[in-house]
Amino acid sequence: MNLPNTDLHLITVKLDELRPTQITVGFREVNAKRAHWQALDKKGRAAAIDSHWFPAVLGPKSRYYVVDHHHLGRAWLEESVESVRVTVLKDLSWLEPTIFWRMMEHNQWVHPFDAAGERCEFERLPRQLLGLADDPYRSLAGELRTSGGYAKDTTPFSEFLWADYLRRKVSETRLRKDFDAALADALAHAHDPDARYLPGWSGVVPATPAGAPMAAPAKAAKAAKADKADKADKADKADKADKADKADKADKADKADKPAKVRKG
Repeated sequence: MNLPNTDLHLITVKLDELRPTQITVGFREVNAKRAHWQALDKKGRAAAIDSHWFPAVLGPKSRYYVVDHHHLGRAWLEESVESVRVTVLKDLSWLEPTIFWRMMEHNQWVHPFDAAGERCEFERLPRQLLGLADDPYRSLAGELRTSGGYAKDTTPFSEFLWADYLRRKVSETRLRKDFDAALADALAHAHDPDARYLPGWSGVVPATPAGAPMAAPAKAAKAAKADKADKADKADKADKADKADKADKADKADKADKPAKVRKG
């Protein structure tokens, strides 16, 4: 959401007063934004603050709940930025907390999931951007998109959906020890058919016969394996029956030959 501030009603808010609407970020991405900030001169920093506005919802007790730029906000806080521009998407300050969070979730403005991908109570949301925890899989998902693993998508919290998918594909030990190797693993899985439900997926949908429902990859593989085993079993039975038939014929021929030999003697 990097837009010029013309025709927008922007207000200035202290950065440490902004309330997060998620529990985690990817620290790798936060550090990259810090490095970018450190490379800017005074004029560049002023321009960055002027051009980056934080969309927020005004909630109970007139608190601003930001719904984007969590990585940037944390990075700037660590770099001692005091105030930022905020635009209010909706004023829900008059609602009681229970209804407020219900509306936040309805509008997909909150993502209460921890670093293990587990759903949490809204009370677990940090009170400051500095309270955001690290989810290395969120860093991996962000880098995967940058590397062309999937396309940028407007679906809210799409990187977190990819992070949850990658949790099942890339071991945490590998991710923490060798990020580049983990990224290579992620790229190898990014176009798999079982990821086609994810926003921005750019793989190839597997072909299916006309009119036939598409089976899930795991089920299709299991069915193919069962079919192969069934064919092998039938072939084995047919081979045994053929051998038994040949043995029976040979036995009958041998019995028929013995009386002839006796009469001959």
